Amino acid sequence: MKSKLNKDKIIEKIEKNKKDIQKYQVKKIGVFGSFIKKNQGSNSDVDILVVFGKVDFEKYTGLKFMLEKMFKRKVDLVIEEDLRPELNYIKKEVQYAKI
Repeated sequence: MKSKLNKDKIIEKIEKNKKDIQKYQVKKIGVFGSFIKKNQGSNSDVDILVVFGKVDFEKYTGLKFMLEKMFKRKVDLVIEEDLRPELNYIKKEVQYAKI
């Protein structure tokens, strides 16, 4: 059974692992979606918004796999610069970790 994961635990885990996360040239990282709205289910994925210093496929996939292992859940990793205009509301709801 999956552990009780919530927004605070997600942010705490990110901050605790910031040195590993920074290896992927991450400038900002935060959580949005169901964990912010507190309507996540036991099978909900973790929605993460990220800003990379310089992104490439290896950094993106490496970070995604690391986060999925950390949270033991699927991670929807969204790059802030790639947000479509109709999804800009995400920038208002995201809660960033301190890295």
